Amino acid sequence: MCQRVGVIGAGTMGVGIAYVFAVAGCEVTLAEPDPARADRALETVRARAALARERGKLDAAEADGLPGRIHTVRQIGQLPEEADLLVEAVPERSELKRRVLAEAEERRPVLLASNTSGLSIDDLAAPLRRPGDFLGLHFFNPVWSMPLVEIVRGGRTTEPALNRAHEAAVLIGKETIVVRDAPGFATSRLGVAIGLEAMRMLQDDVASAEDIDRAMELGYRHPMGPLRLTDLVGLDVRLDIARHLAEQYGPRFEPPRILLEKVAAGDLGRKTGRGFYHWGEA
Repeated sequence: MCQRVGVIGAGTMGVGIAYVFAVAGCEVTLAEPDPARADRALETVRARAALARERGKLDAAEADGLPGRIHTVRQIGQLPEEADLLVEAVPERSELKRRVLAEAEERRPVLLASNTSGLSIDDLAAPLRRPGDFLGLHFFNPVWSMPLVEIVRGGRTTEPALNRAHEAAVLIGKETIVVRDAPGFATSRLGVAIGLEAMRMLQDDVASAEDIDRAMELGYRHPMGPLRLTDLVGLDVRLDIARHLAEQYGPRFEPPRILLEKVAAGDLGRKTGRGFYHWGEA
């Protein structure tokens, strides 16, 4: 049972992870060096708790008390020692993640996890002294709504670590799948393949972004079309994953021109107000 949870990074995913564990009754410490981003994270938590109360998912006492279960610190070294779970949720850069995870391991968590959507768990484990207690916990955006957590087993991940990861996911009301450490795992490999083909269709003027998305939503019962989903995930994030998969699997994952151009222009999706859709002010 996860009583104390640490999360590193107060971006979209880090905030979502912190929120769901706080809802489950855990004491959560969120490490974020940028004070403004840390403040925005807590504002997001308060707004989400208020919305959950309006929708009847939290009662008044739960909603009011939830923000108090999330504490922010500026440095990884300020995270509590021997936490039940420590999740790294920094940007998808291998060197950055390895550095962060090595520092996080110094806090001696029972279970250490990376919220990577496609980077090799064995590669990320290279600097760790306890790789058996490390694995991937791939959450989906928005974390408070999406029911799946993809557990990624590294070559040295132990069975007790897998069991703890499953218990943590159950605690926050998620379903799990367990996948081997292969490039893109299961979900990113499938999702990026569909997303890149949708981008090529838009680039080739096959149909509008709206109609391409409606084709998948109505024709294949996807809850959200691939282009709108890319806007929510972030075009820059999708580009990083596509490049990584292209290195592993070849040209079928090469990012299309439209994605490269939009990222270069700073059109990264909802977080910047513009991607394949217009989202208003970011």
